[in-house]
Amino acid sequence: MRIPFFSTKSISPIPDDDAALLEAFTGSTPGAGVTAQSALHVAPVAAAVKLISESCAALDVNIVDGEERVNEHPALTLLRGQVNGWTSGYDFIRDMVAEALLHDSGAMAWVNRVQGEPREIINYRRGTIGYQEEETRELTYRVSGRPVPASDIVHLRGPFQKCPVSLAREAIGAALVMEAHASRLFKNGARPGGVIEVPKGIGEKSWKAMKAGWRAAQEGADNTGKTAILFDGATFKQMQLSSVDAQFLEMRRFQIEEIGRAFNVSPGMLGDLTKSSYANASQKQLEFLQYAVEPWLKALEGALDRALLSDEERGRLHFKFDRDDLTRASLTERATAINSLIASETINPNEGREWLGLPPYEGGDEYGNRNITVKPANDNRPADEEAA
Repeated sequence: MRIPFFSTKSISPIPDDDAALLEAFTGSTPGAGVTAQSALHVAPVAAAVKLISESCAALDVNIVDGEERVNEHPALTLLRGQVNGWTSGYDFIRDMVAEALLHDSGAMAWVNRVQGEPREIINYRRGTIGYQEEETRELTYRVSGRPVPASDIVHLRGPFQKCPVSLAREAIGAALVMEAHASRLFKNGARPGGVIEVPKGIGEKSWKAMKAGWRAAQEGADNTGKTAILFDGATFKQMQLSSVDAQFLEMRRFQIEEIGRAFNVSPGMLGDLTKSSYANASQKQLEFLQYAVEPWLKALEGALDRALLSDEERGRLHFKFDRDDLTRASLTERATAINSLIASETINPNEGREWLGLPPYEGGDEYGNRNITVKPANDNRPADEEAA
């Protein structure tokens, strides 16, 4: 049975958008008016949120008992399929992580249970689910004003009770200001492509005639590249990029780095490849997993454990995302690593085949170095003993 809506006030802290509205009236810094929605208009923010949330959602989710996977569980059925009639498990995890990246209060979803088993998970519109933090840091929740147990809420939020957008609000605000400045500059056409210099002054009639002749001879796709003819000592001077313009471009690139620091995402992952190379691509991928994705995976696993496992299950079962998809290198590198592990008898061939998504084969559970052939040892017994 779903919880009905009531027109009562939420007890959660001030929503992020309202807090930003208060700062807009009281503050004067560029970050004062930054909200979750306006932050997404900054390309590096949108790229970081999309990258982290989709990376988390793309990983396979499992329930493990120690090291053994549990294949049959109602919560696993939801997350691998449909968490409700209109949301897939992929969309649910992606949206939860994205909300937690954009809002201080994090992302919250309600678990609908039937006879103690989770049957659906509903990520309500923001503001429907509220919470209050007690002195002991315990959280109490309400859905549309109605109290619900904390064990029925999947709550994902970042550290410091602040999301990356709030932590990088000034950097995002500066990026918005520079984006608006660049847009106005090009919209108003403040920077011409070049100028025509005349050593002697010309009258209005001559100026209009020169303008009309220049436009007729040079404007349009059909006239591109034609040689310009000038009279009376006139010269054409093409406008160059000034040091101020170059510094403006450098400042915009610096904002990519600043915003990336808040999300623990390198500029190369955000599309700035000026300092990236193919040689360090694998290392960058590993750093992205360790510093940007892994903290959110750990927080997400804990949130799912609290809400989707019973008290009896929570002591021995827990959710675990398969990180191998993000650490997967090229086929040559993976083959070399698996071969080395088999040769050192760290894993057996069937375990290596499982990493490659291949089925096991008979005899593949035996450990040994398949790269060498060991001949039967010679006992080197004396000839008289052999004769005897």
